[in-house]
Amino acid sequence: MSLPTPVFPAEPTLFSLTDVAITRLRGLDRAKYLQGQVTCDVNALQPGQSTLGGHCDPKGKLWSNFRLLCLEDSLLLLTKPSVLVRQLPELKKFAVFAKVEIDTYPGLTVGVAGQGTDAWIAARFGVQGTALIEGGMAVQVEADRWLLVSELPLELGLPAGQESLWWGLDIKAGIPHLEAVHQGEYIPQMLNLQALDGISFTKGCYMGQEIVARAKYRGANNRALFVLAGTATNPVASGDALEIRLGDNWRRSGMVLNAWQQEGQLWLTAVLPKDTEADAQFRLKQDEAASLRLQPLPYPLVD
Repeated sequence: MSLPTPVFPAEPTLFSLTDVAITRLRGLDRAKYLQGQVTCDVNALQPGQSTLGGHCDPKGKLWSNFRLLCLEDSLLLLTKPSVLVRQLPELKKFAVFAKVEIDTYPGLTVGVAGQGTDAWIAARFGVQGTALIEGGMAVQVEADRWLLVSELPLELGLPAGQESLWWGLDIKAGIPHLEAVHQGEYIPQMLNLQALDGISFTKGCYMGQEIVARAKYRGANNRALFVLAGTATNPVASGDALEIRLGDNWRRSGMVLNAWQQEGQLWLTAVLPKDTEADAQFRLKQDEAASLRLQPLPYPLVD
């Protein structure tokens, strides 16, 4: 019997995304400035391109992870809203010494997902992959799932879906979203950013770069992001503790990063030891009746 799962709608469906914040960088030095702050290679991006990345403190621990969009006249960082209180002042700390303006993007963000979405996007916007569109940008997250960011109204005429399903599809895809409760806890590799092309090991210096490089070249990281699925009776939130079964006992193993729940069904991402056995049993510390198992990641977990 297969586990219930966040599933793609049967047709292109619109998701209004409210649980996302967009920070905008403008000015002549925007790329140069951001290049020295984050893990991804900002200078390699051309308008209409996108990448994942991370923003670290000097110890290599994440203030945030993000999706970066390169527009003609600006760079956009998409994060969870909760991280901004601590992350945004850090991002702005040295902006006074560069020709860069950092503010909030005034546009909107929506998702479109469902069977046939790739063809629908091609017909509606005339693009086959991530590209600029009038007023903003269309980002292909995976097959038949797109993120649209625009300063112009988007009259799409599609049926509406629940926002929670969009984030559930991100969980199933192994895409992490750092919340404030986890700031300063994880280096980028613990969220699998290297496997998601969110770290450049050739770009040069940035905040926390020495720690991130050491984790790669000296094998200094022993944790990774995993996807788990099962059942739970209580609401689950980012930061909740997970326990792993060891014989007749349970031991704390990690914390919930993101969670999707529906009628007792639960999918979540969590940072766990890399050597966790594939058949390991998990539960939630505050919900001893919960039962969770590891699910295959949809991408290779490279170092």
